Amino acid sequence: IMAMCSLSEARDNETGNHIKRTQHYVRELALQLQQHARFSDFLSDEIVEALYKVAPLHDIGKVGIPDAILLKPGKLTVEEFEIMKTHTTLGGNAIAYSGEDSRLQDNSYLVLAREIATGHHEKWDGSGYPKGLLADKIPISARLMAVADVYDALISRRIYKEGFTHERAVEFIVEGRGKHFDPDVVDAFLDIQPAFQKVALQYHD
Repeated sequence: IMAMCSLSEARDNETGNHIKRTQHYVRELALQLQQHARFSDFLSDEIVEALYKVAPLHDIGKVGIPDAILLKPGKLTVEEFEIMKTHTTLGGNAIAYSGEDSRLQDNSYLVLAREIATGHHEKWDGSGYPKGLLADKIPISARLMAVADVYDALISRRIYKEGFTHERAVEFIVEGRGKHFDPDVVDAFLDIQPAFQKVALQYHD
């Protein structure tokens, strides 16, 4: 896991502490949802810890995206964005390949890592990618990662944009409730959003 994460970081030096921040966000969300009726059966202590460990692999597929697109300082063209979108399947397939050994097929770390890498750009209303999954068809792990990833992308400064304030990022997440994001995950995020802000400040770029 750490070797694959280091590869991901090496390809995109603009994300800084994005990997550290998002893995902490995911854990905070998972802990908050442990007692929720829709999530309690899934979010055991062991799964929460596994999610924390594999969350850094969500963008591992970007190692397969050409530099001209991955490191482009401006907005991507429609064609370039279609190529960028393939990082989800590239990452998921790479993780699946690493688990083809029959002894690893049921390994919870690899299962969760593949779900996150492939599904973190799916949207609750079915408009996401790569599969256009709808609502509960999206793995819980990917639903948590979606909120964590978008929040961090919003607050982070990039060469082509300024970062949002924490308050504006929270508003954006709320606006996506029931459209981009699982409503219950957004509600959990609202309950613990000061913890997100604390993580962001602790691991700022």
